[in-house]
Amino acid sequence: MAVTGLVFSALYSFKANPQKNIGLQLYSIRDSIKKDVPGAIAKVAKMGYKFVEPAGYADGKLYGMSPVAFKALCKKNGLKVLSSHVGQTLPDAANMAKSMAWWDACIDAHVAVGAKFLVQPFMGAGAYRSLDTLKLYCDYFNKIGEKCKAKGIQFGYHNHDKEFSTKLKGETIYDFMLANTDPKKVMFEMDLYWARIGGANPVDYFNKYPGRFQLWHIKDKKEVGADDFMKFSEIWAAAPKSGMKYGVVEVEEYNFDEFTSCKMSIDFLNAAPYVVMPK
Repeated sequence: MAVTGLVFSALYSFKANPQKNIGLQLYSIRDSIKKDVPGAIAKVAKMGYKFVEPAGYADGKLYGMSPVAFKALCKKNGLKVLSSHVGQTLPDAANMAKSMAWWDACIDAHVAVGAKFLVQPFMGAGAYRSLDTLKLYCDYFNKIGEKCKAKGIQFGYHNHDKEFSTKLKGETIYDFMLANTDPKKVMFEMDLYWARIGGANPVDYFNKYPGRFQLWHIKDKKEVGADDFMKFSEIWAAAPKSGMKYGVVEVEEYNFDEFTSCKMSIDFLNAAPYVVMPK
C-alpha cells in the first residue's frame, strides 16, 4: 500500500543539514535519463548528490555519450563519476578471449570517465544452480579484477537477494563468493536492501568479512527511510568494520516520480545524524 503524501510530508520534514558525500545509482532515474541525459544529470546535482553511478554503458559510451563528454557533463554540474554497473555473463573457453577484450575496452572507457570502481550486478542462471559454475564466476571475476587493478580501478560485485537465500551443497552463494575471490582484486558492493530481503543481516557480513564492502547500495522498498524495515542506524554503526568508502542511493520503486523519490532519499540521509560518511 502506498504511503499517503501527508505521512511522507511528516517523515521528510527535515532541518537543513550539510550535504554528505553520497551518490546516486542512475538506474533510479532510468526512464528520465533515456529521454534527456543533460537534463537528468542537472536535476541529480540539484538534489544534493555528490557523484553518480551509471548503469548505461554500451559500445564504449555512457548513455550514448563518449566517456570524455559524459565526464564533462557531470563535472559541469559538480558531479563525479565514481563507479559504474557493467558486466558480461560467464563465457565458455572458446569465447574467453573475446570477453576479456570487451573488458579491456570497458575499463579504458571508465578510466577516461574517471571512475574508481567497476561493478558487475548480475550472474547467469547457472551460478545459482551449481558450485562448479559459481567457482568459474569467481575465477572470472578475479581475472577482471586483475585487469582493473592494472589500470587503477577496483572491480566489484553487486548482490541481489538470491546470493543470500540460495545454498549449494550447504554453502550460501554470497559466502562462497567472498571466500573464492581475491580481496586484492574483488570488492563487494553490498546492496543492503537485497541482503535483508534474502534473509541476511548486513552487519553479520561486515563482522565476518571486514573490509570487503567498499561500496554500499543504500536502498529501501521505495524511498530510502520510508519505514524502519532496514534499521539503517544499526547498519551504519558497523560501517567502519565493513570497509565502506562510499554510499550509493538506489531507488527501484517509487511512491512519487523518480526525481521526487530520489530527492526524499538524499534528504533523509543528509538529516539522519547516524549517517556519517568517510572523508
